Amino acid sequence: MFARIVEFMPKVEKKEELVKALRNEVLPILKKQTGFMEILPFFPETKNEKVISITLWAEKKDAERYQREAFGKVDEILKPYLTTPITYKTYNIETTVCEHFVKALAV
Repeated sequence: MFARIVEFMPKVEKKEELVKALRNEVLPILKKQTGFMEILPFFPETKNEKVISITLWAEKKDAERYQREAFGKVDEILKPYLTTPITYKTYNIETTVCEHFVKALAV
């Protein structure tokens, strides 16, 4: 399994609109991507902190394909709600350590 972790600073007054855009525009794009498994968006409890969103992928090549072919559109959708550009890092997930989580995703 593979993860992309993105970070961005939302405009405080646009949070609700951002959540709607994630649900109604970004999630359908993600669901169409080969190898996409789940998105985990983390919104801070305090203002002026970054949002962190983790997308889980079956394989690294799936996340790379998404980055090349679809992320540009996602970036454009989210840009009006952000004060900073989206940054991302990629990670391998050691699934032998989190077997309960992996089982839950498989359901």
